[in-house]
Amino acid sequence: MIDRRGFLVRAGGALGATALLHRDAPAMSRLVESRVTSHESLERIGVQLYTVRREMQANVERTIEQVARIGYKEVEFAGYFGRSARDIRTLLDANGLTAPSAHSADLPSIRTRFTRVLEDATTIGHRYVVCASLPRSEQGADGYKRVAAEFNVAGEQAAKAGVTLGYHNHDGEFTRLGTTNGYDILLAECDPKLVTMQMDLFWTRKAGKDPLAYFAKYPGRFASVHVKDMDASGAMVDVGAGQMPFAEYFARSEQAGIRHYFVEHDSPADPMASITASYRHLSTLKY
Repeated sequence: MIDRRGFLVRAGGALGATALLHRDAPAMSRLVESRVTSHESLERIGVQLYTVRREMQANVERTIEQVARIGYKEVEFAGYFGRSARDIRTLLDANGLTAPSAHSADLPSIRTRFTRVLEDATTIGHRYVVCASLPRSEQGADGYKRVAAEFNVAGEQAAKAGVTLGYHNHDGEFTRLGTTNGYDILLAECDPKLVTMQMDLFWTRKAGKDPLAYFAKYPGRFASVHVKDMDASGAMVDVGAGQMPFAEYFARSEQAGIRHYFVEHDSPADPMASITASYRHLSTLKY
């Protein structure tokens, strides 16, 4: 997987770079440039099925088949549309797909039925169960701290089941709360061994924040990302049709801890066309 790429080579490169620093500045410059332009590509591209929720509502089986035909290898669920966990697993296996993640851990589910959430995750094969958002009532400084404490307890329960709890952001988490914001509170208060972050790259940028700064400040904390594009007006568009610097973000995958990349568009005019165009762009992207 991408998070394992070139570890030993890069470790050796770092030692070599240190030796070159004082005696060969041009060589050091070439080394840095070669690492920035390493021409990696995504081996497994995922899609958040919220993008095709209308299609899932109409016909789960046909939609999953179409997603697989496009070329996606991973999916992230946002509801199972009345199918059992066993039925979902059978459907994924039949189409050569895996579902490493699901948005199945909202606060009510964590508080009242988390054991069932984890049982379904184990059956389907989810490695991560993600809280997709928080109610407005919890979006103050004290609320974020309370939620972080709940996440730590739930994260410990999830870990015992072989699953990791995650949190997905929008832009509201970055609203200033005194000298900080909700996202930074969650990162500070959540135990990194028990709770991971799923960074939505679009909403982070929409809030005026730099994902690269967060990757550097909180290395290893971001197990997955939502890959959405933004045009010059700030609108959400298909991946490849906007201006988001995905190559720069993906080049920091090891630093950030990213293992999974899920395409998403919140409200595309033609969902299947949207995820097809996004897949085609990402399948040729080099970073």
